[in-house]
Amino acid sequence: MYEIGVSAQFEAAHRLEGNFGPATRMHGHTYRLEAIVTGERLQPDGTLVDMSQLQAAVQRVVADLHYRDLGTVEGLRDINTTAEHVAYYCWRRIAAALSGAGLTTLTVRIWENPQVYAAYSETLVSSDGT
Repeated sequence: MYEIGVSAQFEAAHRLEGNFGPATRMHGHTYRLEAIVTGERLQPDGTLVDMSQLQAAVQRVVADLHYRDLGTVEGLRDINTTAEHVAYYCWRRIAAALSGAGLTTLTVRIWENPQVYAAYSETLVSSDGT
């Protein structure tokens, strides 16, 4: 299995609902987003996927989240903006941009700080539905 990944970072604020102590107050993070794709076969040019396609998909998501209150972002509004939910939101956005690229899986990691991340990983559905 081949694997490539890209990362980017963004600044954003959020507050958690529930029993999260001080994190229930508005606070911010320098988030790091990592997107990792896997696939079994290389393209004729020797690449798994054009890295610039993956980078562009990640940058579009990051641009929409940078310097935002995550609780006001369409798709994150009305849910608890945990790192797990943010990872899934980013996964959906990036996966849509990679449709038909012949990839097997996409994993998205959202790092809230250098020691802590949450991730979402799922098999990608190819353009032929498999």
